[in-house]
Amino acid sequence: MDKIRILLADDHALVRKGIMAMLESESDLEVIGEANDGKEALELSKKLNPDLLIIDIRMPEMNGIEATSKLHEYSPQTKALILSMHDSDDYVLQSLQVGASGYLLKDTEKPEFLKAIHQVMTGNKYFSGAVSNALASQLLESRPISKTHEEHDDYGLTKRELEILGLIINGKKNQQIAETLGKSVRTIETHRFNIMKKMGVNNAIDMVNKAMKENLV
Repeated sequence: MDKIRILLADDHALVRKGIMAMLESESDLEVIGEANDGKEALELSKKLNPDLLIIDIRMPEMNGIEATSKLHEYSPQTKALILSMHDSDDYVLQSLQVGASGYLLKDTEKPEFLKAIHQVMTGNKYFSGAVSNALASQLLESRPISKTHEEHDDYGLTKRELEILGLIINGKKNQQIAETLGKSVRTIETHRFNIMKKMGVNNAIDMVNKAMKENLV
């Protein structure tokens, strides 16, 4: 099986080396280059034609969003996965608008990081949990939620799962939901996972879109 060829772009060498060490411990991943800023990332993309560019959102010379917006001109087949310390709605939406395939927070654990890479490389988009909530909140501003709902659904969701789904749709994060319902964050995370599994989705954005489209809550 061919390895996924990755270019890393981050202006902090220690961060790059840490990510590289994590990725190269996987047999199907290969880091083929490193860049210090967005301009260098584009030049290396043109030269190396990587499968995936993992790029920090804030860098000197040219930031990750600007570089991603130009990536298609330099290496049309390369996908972009943006890394950031911030789950800002503006950053996330800007990343989507310029064609990024994913947006991960820098404190993402290795299993989710690897999952994101493989999701992106199979043609899907991937956003970490906190980022998905930020996007869900933005969606709510432009799409009204119906207030009526009959007591049924096609996914086998329990009453508690529907309650949690409603809170997620209203932009609540796991900690806030846990406090609202008097449950542990781990319990909410488990419910969240079960809801997505039952609905056949991989992230909160798809979950929110599907729930709103089908008037589940």
